[in-house]
Amino acid sequence: MWSLKVAAVMAAISCGMATVLASTYKPTRPPAVPLAVRTPYLNSWLQCEPECLLPDNWPRHWTTQILGWQGLVAVDGKVFNWMGKASQNPVVNQLSLEYTSTKSIFVFDVDGKVNLTVTFLSPVFADDLSRQSQQFSYISAKAKSSDGGTHDVRLYMDVSGEWASGDLSQKITWAHDDTNKLSYHMFQRTEQVEYGENGEIAAWGRWYFTTASDTGLSWQIGSDQVVRGQFASNQTLANTVDGTFRAVQDNWPVFGFSHDLGDVGSSDVERLFTLGLIQDNVIHFAGLNKTLDAVPGLWKSYFNGDDGKAIDAFYDDYQYAATHSNELDDRIQQDSVKAGGQDYATITTLSVRQSFGALQFGGTPSKPYIFLKEISSNSDIQTVDVIFPAYPILLYLNATLAKYLLDPLFENQESGAYPNKWAEHDLGTFPVAKGYPSGNDEPMPLEECGNMVIMTLAYAERTGDTGYLQKHYPSLSQWAEFLIDDSLIPSNQLSTDDFAGTLANQTNLAIKGIIGLKAMGKIANLTGNQDNWGAIADEYLEHWKVLAINNDTDLPHTTLSYGDKNSHGLLYNIYADKLLDLNFVDQSIFDMQSKFYQSIALKYAVPLDTRHTWTKSDWLMFAAAVAGPDTKALLINKLATWVGNTTTNRAMTDLYDAETGGYPQNGPTFVARPVVGGTFALLALPS
Repeated sequence: MWSLKVAAVMAAISCGMATVLASTYKPTRPPAVPLAVRTPYLNSWLQCEPECLLPDNWPRHWTTQILGWQGLVAVDGKVFNWMGKASQNPVVNQLSLEYTSTKSIFVFDVDGKVNLTVTFLSPVFADDLSRQSQQFSYISAKAKSSDGGTHDVRLYMDVSGEWASGDLSQKITWAHDDTNKLSYHMFQRTEQVEYGENGEIAAWGRWYFTTASDTGLSWQIGSDQVVRGQFASNQTLANTVDGTFRAVQDNWPVFGFSHDLGDVGSSDVERLFTLGLIQDNVIHFAGLNKTLDAVPGLWKSYFNGDDGKAIDAFYDDYQYAATHSNELDDRIQQDSVKAGGQDYATITTLSVRQSFGALQFGGTPSKPYIFLKEISSNSDIQTVDVIFPAYPILLYLNATLAKYLLDPLFENQESGAYPNKWAEHDLGTFPVAKGYPSGNDEPMPLEECGNMVIMTLAYAERTGDTGYLQKHYPSLSQWAEFLIDDSLIPSNQLSTDDFAGTLANQTNLAIKGIIGLKAMGKIANLTGNQDNWGAIADEYLEHWKVLAINNDTDLPHTTLSYGDKNSHGLLYNIYADKLLDLNFVDQSIFDMQSKFYQSIALKYAVPLDTRHTWTKSDWLMFAAAVAGPDTKALLINKLATWVGNTTTNRAMTDLYDAETGGYPQNGPTFVARPVVGGTFALLALPS
């Protein structure tokens, strides 16, 4: 789907005026545009309703709360709005939007005189913990003449206190200051509630909005109308601080910067801003010692806990970050096209920032942790069956990161605090990872045992870290014992698709457990232990083929549950066999399912199963990764088509109606979830 999709044409403003074309999109029009997306708390988006127009629209948190973020530009004394909805000034004409894995790039025409290019860069440093530890994002604005003339250009941007609190009645404080290189605004909640949230927005930490201290800079802190009005009237700010600390919604304090770019001609004139959050402690975690302890932000170790050093270092790193991001963008684009064509690149490149935007990096360089937030579904922390679908992007970019996600799960359970014999579902509600000493987590015993065994082996295979397998062998073998008991004939229970309810004898769940047993046999061999699992897996697979496959049809296929010949479903769990290079499941089963999927595909996907017309993008790509060439292309094309045409308008959902393309009717609304990392399923397979 490599195209410059031209959006609907805007109506002529008045009779006799030229029609203005709306924005074009490359590679397609997404459901929402990632702006500053690096962690669960730095997670802002432009919703596309249906067009992705930044002028006259507010950026929003993934919950849809407005995050006040206003952009203005003055050209030859006339002021225009290029971002946000507060301004009464005319809006610029958005010419284009392009997204890559790390960037969202907007190009605006300002009064037919100047082109303004604004790039929102949220870098991903999968191989650099120091850089990835910072909860900051870049905003680059470049202006150049578009009519051959020279123009006086002034650039304005502000952010509001809405970033600091999901409860708008909360009082905030602020300050303006300078480092050796930067001018910055700092603002925060007056009442800091460590590990607290309001409306999924952190109730603790310090927000920093920064830019370079150049000679054309002016700044101001005050009410929205005063500060924005000052720029609109004077094209400069007053360099003053409103000293009345107050609630976010009380005369809406905003934190503004203005740059005088001077006379702008045919060369780009660039100014850079950074925006982000600093938190001393990021997670409350019950690990091996069973007590809840503070996990410091990983940034503290690298910057000596000094806010000034951290914000200076991030700003100074822009050229490296931009170069690294271009290289990563190119790598993902090229690898995706090679694996599945431009349609596949359309999908993967939109998934990167969303996947990493659910991860919080904590601990120390010698003991780093990654904690995952199950965004939008229930905000659990370290949900095993959310890590599992997100896993492919980590295996593709840097498998070592997988260990940092698994460690908290192993530590909590190996402390003895969790009483059940199966693997824990999650560790609590983000950002408090206290575990379940009463064993009352959401019950998905077969699902999570299979997931933990498969993920641990996948990590060890990619890194060569068999010592990790040996270290956790008692836990892995305990979970494998449960798989012996429950995987062939699964009891009435939930799978990861818990929105569909419980079901006994789930065909797809059973094969996950059986593959998990085969994987455990490989773990035993890699660690010099006796393989008590492989032969059982072989036996179970033969029984499963009898129970799971409906051969009484022109197109044989597996059923949703044993014996229900009127049912079917995506058999996405056989992906693990290829991921682990087990060569265990018969190739004929992969071929059978691949052929069958073509017969049941709806407009935007193959449905997850016969209970609904709903589908999931992560599992769709798991299925595509192990399908034949024609079916792989079909599934990828349908998902890419959905991305560009869906009526959903928030950070990309992974659950949608395969026929309408909308959110599931009478079902949950999932947004911004890290499971879209599963779209990297093709790229995560061993070469």
